[in-house]
Amino acid sequence: MELAKGKPIEITDKPLFDDYFRKFPPEVSELTFTNLFIWRYYYNFRFLEWDDHLIIFSNEYFKTRKESISKDKQTILLYPPIGPNSVEIILNLFETIKNLEVHRVPNAIMEELRASKRAETLNIAWKEDRANWDYIYEKRKLAELPGAKLYHKRRWVKRFQELYPDFQFHLISEEWIEICRQLQIEWCDMNECRLHEDLLEEQKAITEALDNYTELKFRGGLLCVQEKSIAYTFGELLNPNTVVIHIEKALTEYEGAYQAINNLFSKNCCEIADFINREQDLGDPGLRHSKDSYFPHHMVEKSIIYHNI
Repeated sequence: MELAKGKPIEITDKPLFDDYFRKFPPEVSELTFTNLFIWRYYYNFRFLEWDDHLIIFSNEYFKTRKESISKDKQTILLYPPIGPNSVEIILNLFETIKNLEVHRVPNAIMEELRASKRAETLNIAWKEDRANWDYIYEKRKLAELPGAKLYHKRRWVKRFQELYPDFQFHLISEEWIEICRQLQIEWCDMNECRLHEDLLEEQKAITEALDNYTELKFRGGLLCVQEKSIAYTFGELLNPNTVVIHIEKALTEYEGAYQAINNLFSKNCCEIADFINREQDLGDPGLRHSKDSYFPHHMVEKSIIYHNI
């Protein structure tokens, strides 16, 4: 395979990506067109079709963004190939490319790889990527917050309703996009995004999403109090029974706003889905505690595959 033939991701590529994702429904949160598109500049993603698979990779990521396992800046970042024989494609790539790492690899691929004699021959190793495991929740439980374990979440939602009885919740459509944009700018100013590279990069990704809402067609919710927008969220179907949440922001001066937007969107979005993927914690202790406090149904475990040189 000639990776030099890869091309940057553009909005016009959405039908191609969506077709692959329909045929081979992903499990990991990164593999939606919206996610890949809005983060394309951060990762410097490129893609190509090869042997009936969609190959998504970056030649540049480890040069500027993050150190590879091998500490080689020339290492190529690859996401799991989308197609019928992902493991075979991965092994073929490792035969010809030595400075390669495959990230966000789910257990289904790992189990097949661990059983492969060819992987052993190629001296392929792997490690868990705990910071990028996805948290999966039952949508019904996020909507109803039943039982003793979720009592404190119910209390936060009730507190919000008591303090702001005139709140309004809107499913996002074209008319609400500029409101979401202004709310994101306000949130970013309050959280000093310019002083934090990760928040600044997220702001760029969110802007890409909002600028391309009509084409991306993601789903979202907006929460208002007395016509003041205070929280928003957006996501999309990851696979036929799972919604993935890409972004969730709230003004913390409004007590319970985060719990309320989570609860209301779960109640009003994506009736066909049984589960909600709320993505990873990125190794942040506070974020991990917050995600654990909703008691996930299960985790989507991910690993990194690399040459053991």
